Amino acid sequence: MAIVCERHRDAKKERRSTSAPRNELPIRQWNLAYGGGIGRVCAATLADDTPYRSRPKGRARVCRSHGGGARRPYRLAGPSAIGNDELEERLLRSRLLALLLCALASLALGHTAHAANKVTIGVLKFGTVSWLLDTIQANGLDKAEGVDLEIVPLASTLATTVGLQGGSVDVIATDWLWVSRERASGGEFTFSPFTTALGAIMVPPNSPIKTLADLKGKRLGVAGGPLDKSWLLLVAYALRTANLDLRTETNQEFGAPPLLAERAKQGELDAVLNFWPYAARLEAAGFTQLIGVEDVVRELGAKGEVSMVGFAFSEAWGKQNPETIQSFLRAAAKADELLATSNEQWDRLKKLMGENDPSFNEATFEALRRRYREGIPERSAAENEADAKVLYQFLRELGGEKLVGPATELAPGTFWNGGKS
Repeated sequence: MAIVCERHRDAKKERRSTSAPRNELPIRQWNLAYGGGIGRVCAATLADDTPYRSRPKGRARVCRSHGGGARRPYRLAGPSAIGNDELEERLLRSRLLALLLCALASLALGHTAHAANKVTIGVLKFGTVSWLLDTIQANGLDKAEGVDLEIVPLASTLATTVGLQGGSVDVIATDWLWVSRERASGGEFTFSPFTTALGAIMVPPNSPIKTLADLKGKRLGVAGGPLDKSWLLLVAYALRTANLDLRTETNQEFGAPPLLAERAKQGELDAVLNFWPYAARLEAAGFTQLIGVEDVVRELGAKGEVSMVGFAFSEAWGKQNPETIQSFLRAAAKADELLATSNEQWDRLKKLMGENDPSFNEATFEALRRRYREGIPERSAAENEADAKVLYQFLRELGGEKLVGPATELAPGTFWNGGKS
């Protein structure tokens, strides 16, 4: 007959006094109250308060007092019994061994991940950034740079920023104003330029509107909202050059870019300020550019073409993985070189550019390709940052804290400096 320890002898008493459901009891208490063993030692020796439902799977032999007569008893006393001290020592060794194995596995996984230099980028599925990323992967530019590029398609701009803030992606495409606002509020994201392509005011064929002054009293569509950057820069430009306040002297209709483009085609708008891909499509449909935002920023003090949109990522992540982010940026630059010189690269991109859209034709394709190429950045990050500081003041004056956040100037570190301190 098995010898039972004193703790097990009191189990029945604890069982009767226990009122909590067994699934809510800690492992140790459940075993004392209901019986059963875990591992190769008596469960009563465990000092684990993990809930029963979280216990490891599988059972081993237990003492007769708890396991029932059908199971082989563990003798806790007697000539051949294992002492409590030795049991605890064995249990401790087992746990240390398990921890060691986990640590070794983690090191192995960490080494693999480091070797792969993985970069996860969240993008809008049909955004223009996807053209660049497709070119990177189709030509193996990421692999050539030692980068494992994973593209995560997302449904909205908000989803991309939330993904970056939550750590589910490493990189997104956004503007430097968002990065500056985040930094001013305690964030630590940073920005690397991607494109200088900007929107434009487009007017229908044979429109009587020839200058900004002609917009007075007209129906003007504005992509985005009242705090859209291009809109506010245009407002500043019109005030400076034509003494015209577009906010009060035009009838604005704010909305989504594709909706406004369609309304303009239907003659429901006299002019539309739209993002560059939609402006290019309108150009292909016979619309004329009244003024481009790139002309606006020069008048406001920029020394050259400004990259408003680029790649944003955690500065801490960039400093921890400097070669990874630089390799990704080099792959992106090489892809832009291909897109700037090779028409064959663009044939592959037609599906992403919307060739299944009934309105997509060769003129649309050529307009999009030309505008993308014109927007490939050629200036340094430092030059872009200097111009961004100038434009920031106009945006702060017209958009206020709702647009730029609490900072009175572009937040230091907004533009990535290669990880230099």
